[in-house]
Amino acid sequence: MPQLIGLPFLLIIFYLLSSIKILREYERGVIFRLGRLLPDAKGPGIIFVFFPIDRMERISLRTVTMDVPPQDVITRDNVSVKVNAIVYLRVMDSNRAVVTVENYLYACSQLAQTTLRSVLGEVELDDLLSKRETLNEKLQSILDQQTDEWGIKVSLVEVKTVDLPAEMQRAMARQAEAERERRAKIIHADGEYQAAERLLMAAQTMANEPISLQLRYLGTLTEIGAEQNSTIVFPVPIDMVARFLSGAGQEPAKKSDDSEDSS
Repeated sequence: MPQLIGLPFLLIIFYLLSSIKILREYERGVIFRLGRLLPDAKGPGIIFVFFPIDRMERISLRTVTMDVPPQDVITRDNVSVKVNAIVYLRVMDSNRAVVTVENYLYACSQLAQTTLRSVLGEVELDDLLSKRETLNEKLQSILDQQTDEWGIKVSLVEVKTVDLPAEMQRAMARQAEAERERRAKIIHADGEYQAAERLLMAAQTMANEPISLQLRYLGTLTEIGAEQNSTIVFPVPIDMVARFLSGAGQEPAKKSDDSEDSS
């Protein structure tokens, strides 16, 4: 008889022990009591779930990394590319994440794929390759706005890889090579122009100071004789050469004057 009396107490103790649930710091328990949602999610720590009256859904509050599979995108300038991305999201409201949508991870994945195709299809290929940050912010804003009613916060969206067709890669390589050649020609022409300006300034300086030309001449002789070679240099004073040049310039003029006198 005492054993029969103690059996219900054992059953009650066993039932209470089985009703104890432990939730981690990043977990919350969404409780449905007789099918109705309790206002506040429970946890973390020790909570009681009285089966079969209560039913609990565990929700993790950690940031989830979602990989968006490669999507076929046709850009605004009619270039077909494959683009994949990565989405970082977390649950902000456990109750809404359970009640509002059936499977919030699957719903966010499908929404991310659709948004990725629609947004990247509105830009040109050059913008897709060069303006990643702007496109990432636009994608994050659209996804965050759409998932807000589900209690989901999309914190970051990153476009990972853009796979280009082989023909487009070759065309871009030729374009980059032509651009590098254009820059090289411009830099070379700019160097020639600057060198010509420097030579003009040097010529003007030497014209104002004739002795500088003689010093430059002697410096050139020093440079030639610095190396071991068989070149023989005979220095000729510039004044002597200048006399011959001036005389050659005046002789035709004198002859022309004599011809005029004879006439």
